[in-house]
Amino acid sequence: MRDSKRLLLAFRGLSEARQQALLDYAEFLAGKEAVELADAPSAEPLPIPRPEQESVVKAIQRLMQTYPMLERNQIFHEASAQMTRHLVHGVAAQEAIDELERIFARHYRQHAETRAGQS
Repeated sequence: MRDSKRLLLAFRGLSEARQQALLDYAEFLAGKEAVELADAPSAEPLPIPRPEQESVVKAIQRLMQTYPMLERNQIFHEASAQMTRHLVHGVAAQEAIDELERIFARHYRQHAETRAGQS
């Protein structure tokens, strides 16, 4: 028996007060589901343009906003390495940011491929 038919049979077997309670609960769950979907991070990168002049720190912040679906912990090590290259080893900010762009894009592709494999 399909779930909707089972639910309807159970609903009809309840008192009027319990039917109302079940309807209230179903509406509560439906509202909660809508809020969770609205709060879920975007599945696609957000179109945040790269400014002409940007620090490496600001680039990392921008890229985190651009790719909200990515796990920060997975990217942290590689992003930190680029920051170190820039601050300690003197790599130009533009070069470090270019590499950060590639890192985030790669992580996004991996994320998208994983999601596609789960579907």
